[in-house]
Amino acid sequence: MSMRPVKYVSESQPTMEGAGVHLRRAFGFGKTGDFDPFLLFDDFRNERPEDYVAGFPWHPHRGIETITYVLAGTVDHGDSLGNQGSLGAGDVQWMTAGSGIVHQEMPKGDAHGRMHGFQLWANLPRALKMTAPRYQDVKAADIPTITDDDGTHVRVICGEFWGRRGPVDGIAADPRYLDISVAPGRRKTLPVALGVNAFAYVFAGSGTFRDASSPRTVATELVGQGDEPVMTDVGNRSLVVFDRGDEVTVQAGDEGIRFLLVSGRPIEEPVAWYGPIVMNTQEELRQAFAELREGTFLRK
Repeated sequence: MSMRPVKYVSESQPTMEGAGVHLRRAFGFGKTGDFDPFLLFDDFRNERPEDYVAGFPWHPHRGIETITYVLAGTVDHGDSLGNQGSLGAGDVQWMTAGSGIVHQEMPKGDAHGRMHGFQLWANLPRALKMTAPRYQDVKAADIPTITDDDGTHVRVICGEFWGRRGPVDGIAADPRYLDISVAPGRRKTLPVALGVNAFAYVFAGSGTFRDASSPRTVATELVGQGDEPVMTDVGNRSLVVFDRGDEVTVQAGDEGIRFLLVSGRPIEEPVAWYGPIVMNTQEELRQAFAELREGTFLRK
């Protein structure tokens, strides 16, 4: 087994999207290599309804998949195909935009006005960019939760973990999307497949991720002793990007730690991206926006 070194840690940054939704962006609209096949990750967490009720009115997508995971409040949605519904606490929607869809997402708070959820964008390979749109709406009760002997809880949204498979399937990049809670003071080593890109996003508690053992000269500078692992401190809203290996180790702090652990096989294709549309070439991008203007964006 080989420990995945921590490439870097950063904090999600405040931004505004849709019709004025205040959120935090962990990554997106920048270099994509570290995250391929993923493009963007947003944490929309707020206790002030005026900062999110305007929502994300009608807008298009093509060439990507959007993954919405709700922890508190609800998200009402509708689209150009006539689909409509509502995501509640613990629910997930995995939308494959494919050749094109126009939809809206309108968040509502819980009884205390709180809204919390995440949205992840995953790229589609060239061969599937113009596939037919589809939804996978998953209720909280259908997402398996595993509890280990030490109190570690893992919700398996997509992919296989500890012998359980998440309900979302048929995804091109063979991703794994896990919601993990580690009890206070506990250390946990978690497997991550070789050949995938992986990141963690901490959204409650704090702790450390164990880095690979460093050469004596480096380790001495960082931890004061040679040949010991480097411990990378993380807290709320920390993004942890991992290098290669097949496992990660996390040490929970005094309040425990909860984080998403997401991984996927890189597509390694050119990315031409503007706003909600992601294609392989600038010409394909220009064509998509021309079709929007001409009213031919949606396929029959």
